[in-house]
Amino acid sequence: MSKIPKGTWVEVERTLVSAARRLPGNPVEPARAPSYTVRVSGFLVEDAELGQQVRIRTITGKVHLGKLRIQSPSYGHSFGHTVPELLKTGRGGLI
Repeated sequence: MSKIPKGTWVEVERTLVSAARRLPGNPVEPARAPSYTVRVSGFLVEDAELGQQVRIRTITGKVHLGKLRIQSPSYGHSFGHTVPELLKTGRGGLI
């Protein structure tokens, strides 16, 4: 595996709350998940390989620790299907 150079835009993942540390009073749906993880994008602080524990610095300057997942991550989300009623908002009924 090749090293990813320091300063590269990457994504890391880390577990915030493991299943063993969840409170017993949590709702059923979240309690079924094995753990609560977070993914954060930022600039790699040191050269590293995928899968390593690394430090990254976000655009706002915060440092996060996590497992290096992706080099040059992109976003694949959307805001869902178009809602026709909202297309007229702010147009004063001109359509």
